[in-house]
Amino acid sequence: MIQLEKISKWYNTNGARNFVLKDIHLDIEEGAFLSIMGPSGSGKSTLLNIIGMLDTSDEGNYRFFGESVFDLKEKKRTELYKKNIGYIFQAYHLIDELTVYENIETPLLYQDVKGSERKAMVADMLDRFNMVGKKDLFPSQLSGGQQQLVGIARALIAKPKLLLADEPTGNLNSKQGEEIMELFKKINTEDKITIIQVTHSEKNAAYGDRIIDLLDGRIQQNIQ
Repeated sequence: MIQLEKISKWYNTNGARNFVLKDIHLDIEEGAFLSIMGPSGSGKSTLLNIIGMLDTSDEGNYRFFGESVFDLKEKKRTELYKKNIGYIFQAYHLIDELTVYENIETPLLYQDVKGSERKAMVADMLDRFNMVGKKDLFPSQLSGGQQQLVGIARALIAKPKLLLADEPTGNLNSKQGEEIMELFKKINTEDKITIIQVTHSEKNAAYGDRIIDLLDGRIQQNIQ
């Protein structure tokens, strides 16, 4: 599904290259649940953003279902992202002015899904996440756990093949975090969605079937 070959990213500081990622080689099969661990500044989020097509590398090649991502024009890359990838952020990134219903519906608007179909798909998500009674509330009226559930529902609504999660439980208490991780495991096994998560938590990382450890932009170990 995903092949990263010799991925490097750097910033120039006083004429010298300051590497954020260095020589990353990574193959991820469809249906996998991968956890990326490492201290702050190790390049975890940068790697996730490159996989998620929100950023590019300075060197190397990225193939997604056989397509060479860096060779695509921006419009085509955006289409590939919208069709295949759902993104869950630590800070939720919900739109404050929109209700729960409208936040979940947003990705479908960009895909020109018909109104009646959108309504059915959002209703299904609200039911699945037990949020029917909260559909008209705004993000500020929800707890952190509820906001993250809305973020997950929004990421899943367009039926992505790949779900990316950047510290998805970072702002949640331990019980809420455990519920989110159990939900991820269920999504991975039942819906067959490939998941890549970035986490500081060894407990959360263990939900994955594979763990890689980043340090100073390099993969240190590849734990099966």
